[in-house]
Amino acid sequence: MPTSSRKGKSAASSGRETSSSSQPRHFFFNRDESWLRFNSRVLEEAQDTSNPLLERVKFLAITASNLDEFIEVRVAGILQRIEDGYQQPSGDDDDGLTEQERLDQLADHLHRFSREQYSGWTRDMLPSLRKAGIDILSWKQLDNEALRHAAEFYEREVDPLLTPVTIDPTHPFPRVLNKALCIGLLLRRKGSKRDKRPLGGSTLGVVTVPRTLPRLIRLPSADGTYRFLFLHELIEERMQRLFPGYEILARSPFRVTRNSNLYLQEEESRSLLESVRAELHNRRKGDVVRLEISAGADEELIDQLRVNFELDRWQVFRVDDPVNLTRLMELYSAVDRSDLKFPRFAGREFAPPPLADGRPGCLFDTIRNRDILLHHPFDSFRTVEKFIEAGAEDECVISIKQTLYRTSRDSPLFQALLDAAQTTDVTVVVELMARFDEDSNIRWARTLEDAGVQVFHGIVGLKTHAKLALLVRRDPDGVTRRYGHLGTGNYNSITARFYTDVSLLTANEAVTSAVQKVFNYLTADAQNETFRPLLVAPVTLATDILHLIEREAQHARAGRPARIIAKMNALLDGNTVRALYAASQAGVEIDLIVRGMCALRPGVRKLSESIRVRSIVGRFLEHSRIYWFQNGSKVEDGSAADHTEVYCGSADWMPRNLFERCEAIYPVTQPDLKKRLRHEILETYLADNVKSRFLQEDGSYTRPPVGARPVNAQERLMELAALPWPDPMSPTSPTAAKTKPVAEKSPVQAESKSKTKKAVVKKAARPAKKATAARKSSTSKKTSRP
Repeated sequence: MPTSSRKGKSAASSGRETSSSSQPRHFFFNRDESWLRFNSRVLEEAQDTSNPLLERVKFLAITASNLDEFIEVRVAGILQRIEDGYQQPSGDDDDGLTEQERLDQLADHLHRFSREQYSGWTRDMLPSLRKAGIDILSWKQLDNEALRHAAEFYEREVDPLLTPVTIDPTHPFPRVLNKALCIGLLLRRKGSKRDKRPLGGSTLGVVTVPRTLPRLIRLPSADGTYRFLFLHELIEERMQRLFPGYEILARSPFRVTRNSNLYLQEEESRSLLESVRAELHNRRKGDVVRLEISAGADEELIDQLRVNFELDRWQVFRVDDPVNLTRLMELYSAVDRSDLKFPRFAGREFAPPPLADGRPGCLFDTIRNRDILLHHPFDSFRTVEKFIEAGAEDECVISIKQTLYRTSRDSPLFQALLDAAQTTDVTVVVELMARFDEDSNIRWARTLEDAGVQVFHGIVGLKTHAKLALLVRRDPDGVTRRYGHLGTGNYNSITARFYTDVSLLTANEAVTSAVQKVFNYLTADAQNETFRPLLVAPVTLATDILHLIEREAQHARAGRPARIIAKMNALLDGNTVRALYAASQAGVEIDLIVRGMCALRPGVRKLSESIRVRSIVGRFLEHSRIYWFQNGSKVEDGSAADHTEVYCGSADWMPRNLFERCEAIYPVTQPDLKKRLRHEILETYLADNVKSRFLQEDGSYTRPPVGARPVNAQERLMELAALPWPDPMSPTSPTAAKTKPVAEKSPVQAESKSKTKKAVVKKAARPAKKATAARKSSTSKKTSRP
């Protein structure tokens, strides 16, 4: 590596070591290389024959979707910086490479990864599917009945949606949409006595495959097996009908991936919502970054497409069918074979303990007495939904505030907010710039506003990534109290079934008061000096994390117990990595569970000898963030002598989380919940020897020896979820709200009130626009922050 690329930077400040041959040249792994290794671990799950076959197909589709986003954002960003003239290394994770050197390295890795994806599909999964009675046939393999079915499907569903285009002076090359499957053709005009135009050479033709149709067409089968045909093959066989005046010289499916970064000028925008909407339109037309085309495509066709899209040769990816592996996810949904999928799993649902006389318990009564910790999906997300739904159904709830980053279609949470807005003050902070969910979030924001919800978009320049909800309730005893939900994952009922996350339901006055301050910060930019006991980005979180790590180092230097266990999605922040190196050198034992990117290099002599990094990739996407610090404590049993501290929240240890987003990390202080996080959850992950991979000093990942007792953490947690809930009503929590149980309404009274409120809601919410008009006529015009 030329020394000029590191000129003017010391090893300490740049994260590079040059003076000792016993240590690596660089102290930080490159983030892009680390991400590619993560996607390789997902691909390993697709290759793992111990996983059910259709789950393996699903993992393969996930790797393709991941790769799409990486190319749309990361590779596109490098190309943009090269075009803008930026060439010098930019940070701790650059490995000393210029942008062009990094791009050259990535190009090689991307092509190798693509070949590995398709090799697994064609050589392993396709034959295995065929043996299992699932056939993906070519046109030539269709029998008469299948041909008749395909022809009828084409005439009825496909042909009306097709638009053939030829490229000539009156028909310029169409604007191919991002990631849309197309069929490219080389055409030559046929001679005709009536057509006086010169025949000339070949010309391009393009047909876009309709996105609204399934990529796999189910064919009839007398024996009950599954037979499919790819949609593009059906369209290709009808090409001559689409171009009757031409001879088809060559044809091939292709797909382009475009730059999908949003370039916003927020200060000049009329509103952030309008700015995002405009940029979403531009995203569909961004510069092409990658061309995927069938490996057997004609060279002239490939060259004409490459020149048209202004691509270098490395940006052309020649692949086997199907050109778009992400669409294999349809196969998983289309095939009803439980023997080829993971067994169905439903997390245990929390139910408030019944009252002494046998009547159903009240969730709010339970939360007043002690906090509730939920570990999703092992604990059902339905409890969180019920908490929010109480805003519409419980007459005592008078206010709701909530953040929305990503949500799902037909979400019970979303409907609950719409219904609650008819009788309750509802404020929602919607993040418009949640990558690749911007369009749906704009629709959510408009719908919420139409229903009477006060919608805000956070602080300009910061993404709202905190997962917070706050209900204010005037309890039957006349006291107004706050009830909060703080989480590590999105308010998304669909992803909550296969993402691991942690939720805390609490009435703790200090915590809920801090949550309200965070909402004030988001709606009025009212920055408080402290949000204690919360750790909030971008205000205090970065320095708080450094302080907690340094405190462990001080304990180690003083000879006291010192250990850090941190579980997160990614670790990239340079200052945090340096603090962990310093803590390791002080003698702190550090276990990091990092699912994705990790810039820290573990196991380096005299630098990170006591740091172990593992990644767990399995059935569920590991998404929870849990940070545990021993804090000099000799015991970890939740007793009064237990001084350990544990935090959960929305933020990874990445620069974007610490400085470019509004994040909230919350402490879990109730003794039994601390014990559960440490011994049931974290310890189970640390014991995993089936789905764990350990990061090595050279950046590779290796599996641990399974030994006599295999431990799959996620399966173990599923087994624990089958056990009944521990008694949650023992009022021993030092952090639970210091209130006595409040006598709630009897079931008859509560039901009567609930029915009355539901009737009001239904009458007001159907239709929403009429309710909104009535609301506006009787109240002052609501305000929203652009």
